[in-house]
Amino acid sequence: MSLHVRRVPLLAAGVASMVAGAWLGLARIGWALPLPWPDQLIAHGPLMVCGFLGTLISLERAVGLGARWAYAAPVLAAAGAVLLDAGRLGPAGAVLITAASIIVVAIFVVICRREPSLFALTMGAGALAWCVGNALWLAGFAIYRVVFWWVAFLVLTIAGERLELNRVLRPTPLVRAAFVAAALLLCAGTIASMRLEAVGVRIVGAGLLAAAAWLARNDVARRTIRQRGLTRFMATALLGGYAWLAIGGIVALVAAPATPGVLYDAMLHAVFLGFVLSMVFAHAPVIFPAILGVPLPYRPRFYAHVALLHASLAIRVTGDLVEDVARWRVWGGLLNAACLLLFLANTVSSIASTDRRRGAALDRRTVRL
Repeated sequence: MSLHVRRVPLLAAGVASMVAGAWLGLARIGWALPLPWPDQLIAHGPLMVCGFLGTLISLERAVGLGARWAYAAPVLAAAGAVLLDAGRLGPAGAVLITAASIIVVAIFVVICRREPSLFALTMGAGALAWCVGNALWLAGFAIYRVVFWWVAFLVLTIAGERLELNRVLRPTPLVRAAFVAAALLLCAGTIASMRLEAVGVRIVGAGLLAAAAWLARNDVARRTIRQRGLTRFMATALLGGYAWLAIGGIVALVAAPATPGVLYDAMLHAVFLGFVLSMVFAHAPVIFPAILGVPLPYRPRFYAHVALLHASLAIRVTGDLVEDVARWRVWGGLLNAACLLLFLANTVSSIASTDRRRGAALDRRTVRL
């Protein structure tokens, strides 16, 4: 059995977590959906962040490192996600996911020792933030106290990846210093939020805003947006994501929503959906082939799930921020879930159409022989 085939169940477990998390998110926002266990709603955040994104990122890291031991991270994350998917909210799922994050930290220790660099250290700091957040979750801290560690995990991971990909631009020492300042601000706010919640959240907001400004100003997407095909698609998704990261930072900086509520919802979904999911959509044509060993050709219809993401999130966040149209939040949430399904449909159909063309080409060659 090829290693690529062995990765399929891990990716499938992550995708199942995304679907289950979206289902629970709709139930949380007000849609009357059946739940096998009454206390399942609290698993929405862990499923989306740890089950889906944690499994995907740890699998990507394991593939990149190429060491067999590194695959323990996505295996443990996927196993923990399956337990959460099943509605079992005991400690087992959190234990497995925490163990996975420890291994991801170990992966980055190896990477940093092999090739010390700012981008590797940044992604390593993100992995450490995930580990700390998971440990707090396992220790029984409320999700709203843990979630800023998960925000730091994803933002630092993505920012580090973009810094790595932007090495061709040769950033100046001043540009690199600005990047470090934004990362440190985010880390400082995350730590401060454990003691001084409102102050810490405002510092997190400043860090998010600084990171968004750095990415929007220095990312190569500003140049590649002028190109065509996949390159333009990726740049469009990236720049849209940076705008949502800035919106999330502004809400955090101005309102300091440290506890659940409509402002908290607007801030987190601007980051997790608007920014992080835009990054997933942008990089899927690169990440999925690396993981699965099958091509994911770009199709113009990919713009449909990106457009639906931004439109649905704009509706949702407007409903959060404007009391007179509060009902928009519910409909925006439904369209958020629809955009995830559209993303899956477009991805699977693109892979399947490539396989059909390969099969047809093989049949034609066989006939000629």
